Amino acid sequence: MEFEHLYLDIDDRGLGLITISRPDKLNALSHAAMDELEEALVLVDGDEAVRAVIITGAGEKSFVAGADIAQFEGLTATEGHRFALRGQAVFNRIEGLGKPVIAAVNGFALGGGCELALACHLRTASEQARFGQPEVNLGIIPGYGGTQRLPRIIGRGLAAEMILTGTAIGAQRAYEIGLVNRIFPLHSLIEDTKAFAAEITSGAPLALATALDTLTSSDLPLHEGLRYEATLFGQCCATEDFKEGVEAFLARRSPDFRAR
Repeated sequence: MEFEHLYLDIDDRGLGLITISRPDKLNALSHAAMDELEEALVLVDGDEAVRAVIITGAGEKSFVAGADIAQFEGLTATEGHRFALRGQAVFNRIEGLGKPVIAAVNGFALGGGCELALACHLRTASEQARFGQPEVNLGIIPGYGGTQRLPRIIGRGLAAEMILTGTAIGAQRAYEIGLVNRIFPLHSLIEDTKAFAAEITSGAPLALATALDTLTSSDLPLHEGLRYEATLFGQCCATEDFKEGVEAFLARRSPDFRAR
């Protein structure tokens, strides 16, 4: 499928790379770009050969600079509500994909761009990456999940500081507070992130999907979360991959997982 605002590439390792490309707008997310992002996510979700997905921005300056601010002009309360729900729906699809999704943040990840990174399961960054939720400077708040995902990832106090001040932080600070998992050189960010993804996808596909399910449910009350974990643990025990994993471990050989 041809896209106007992004590229989708799938390599022979089963790694899907989605590159947001609006160079004249610092890769800001327009309505059309959001529609195409959703279409790309549907494609990789339905492709059994895709084991993991990486989302990045074109160029060296910006990952995604945010939503396209030109679209904000004249928004009514009702339109703003719909605007937020639309973005949340797309980002929820990322979080619920069932395959590891990694944001490879090459530059500015501001506003909706930061929220896009937050919706991914993991985040890598170049040394020049910057993360921020500057919406209060426009008289609004984050609307694509920033007020909910950011505190779950870095804690309420640090999230409050970022959201209430609107101040962006660099890659090193983002790593220190747990917002970023790995920092790589800009020139090798994508290849290093692919290597990181390949390391992850060496695990059993069904177990990875189940682990993602339990992780995204980690905001449940503890007793409910533990019960849910035990249920899914039991389901894993009924898979062929579980039997293969145990047999391979005992035989001291590499497992041959078949996603069954």
